[in-house]
Amino acid sequence: MKLLVKRRITPGPVATMICLMQFMGAVVLAQDSTGSARQQVPPPNDRQFVNTERNVRVTTAVPSADETEEIFGAKLYRRNIQPVWLQIENLGETTLMFLPVGLDEGYFTPIETSYRLQGRIPVLNPVTNQEFYDNSMRLQIEGGTVRSGYIFTRLDEGTKSFNVDVLGEGEQYRMTFFVPVPGLRLDHYDVDWSNLYHEDELNEVNLEGLVAGLEALPCCVTDEKGKNNGDPLNIAIVGDLKDVHYGFIRAGWDETETIYGSSLMKTFKSALSGSEYRYSPVSALYVFGRAQDVALQKARSSINQRNHLRLWLTPMRYKGKPVWIGQISRDIGVRLTWKTITTHKIDPDVDETREFLLEDLAYAQSLVKFGYVRGVGEAPYDEPRGNLTGDPYFTDGFRIVMFVSSQPADISEIEIVNLGVQP
Repeated sequence: MKLLVKRRITPGPVATMICLMQFMGAVVLAQDSTGSARQQVPPPNDRQFVNTERNVRVTTAVPSADETEEIFGAKLYRRNIQPVWLQIENLGETTLMFLPVGLDEGYFTPIETSYRLQGRIPVLNPVTNQEFYDNSMRLQIEGGTVRSGYIFTRLDEGTKSFNVDVLGEGEQYRMTFFVPVPGLRLDHYDVDWSNLYHEDELNEVNLEGLVAGLEALPCCVTDEKGKNNGDPLNIAIVGDLKDVHYGFIRAGWDETETIYGSSLMKTFKSALSGSEYRYSPVSALYVFGRAQDVALQKARSSINQRNHLRLWLTPMRYKGKPVWIGQISRDIGVRLTWKTITTHKIDPDVDETREFLLEDLAYAQSLVKFGYVRGVGEAPYDEPRGNLTGDPYFTDGFRIVMFVSSQPADISEIEIVNLGVQP
């Protein structure tokens, strides 16, 4: 199974790819028959990421909203359009084909982008159309040549994740990129990771020590003063910050903004209209006397319906990897408050949401192995506990332990580890 980003479609056999390449070749001949001269399109900034696989080298960069306006003279982000700059170097001798649908299956063509900006029939302004067309990425890369240009994708703020798929004769190349895009005030940017713990506080543990350490952690999140218990700490993650970040981003989870004027206003508007705000701030809950180190969310149709999780770095290390404790819940409604503008009502079946995360990371190929340890303790359906906002929850009392990776892990090779209990 090949690595995918947000698109869970298993690539077909090489023979199918060769047929597709032949078809794409006909498309390219039609595309490049306009006669317009093709120059190399310069990168938008110096935030470039490079990946090389055999005879293909791909460089990519994503301009911010301001950089995009400077380059194209238009506010593309406001139209939900985000240009992605690509440079593909064909280090071999045979022709390669770039497949933009692998980057974003809902991408906009250059002329379509021009039309959406002009708001009128595109042929009325051929100069603008030509500019967008000339800056776009072509599909064919002959042997020993370099192609560069823009693909106009749907907007992803925060960290932009995507695949670059290239086909050769009997060959398929797939490279995955995670590109930070300036603009959002993300909460995890404020964490001083190197100073969360002193060196003498770190505790390297074996598997037995990992289980004991996780079971000894607090049962639940608390309020700021640490006096009242809230949602159960029902997940644990083993992995570097990069493993956690890329693994969740690859699964389609979004980062969250800090709570400040602009984000509160966007949250308020989304709550009133029921629209989607993918990066909505998450209220602070506390473990180890501090608010969450990382908050992530997976939006659905509106801000009122989302899955969100919080993670705290613990002082434990397992085989040199950081160990995280966390809480996940599913929002099924929202109500307004004075302090945080909105607060969400959670689905009381927190175990179902815990298992959703397991499946989600597995399908995204971010999960290496998993098991269960004791956590908050059982709360039956007819004797639920409550969180800090009064929402009830029921649970078997276990917390799932997931070992994650920033590299792809085949779903058929995920290991189930016996950590002493099973749900």
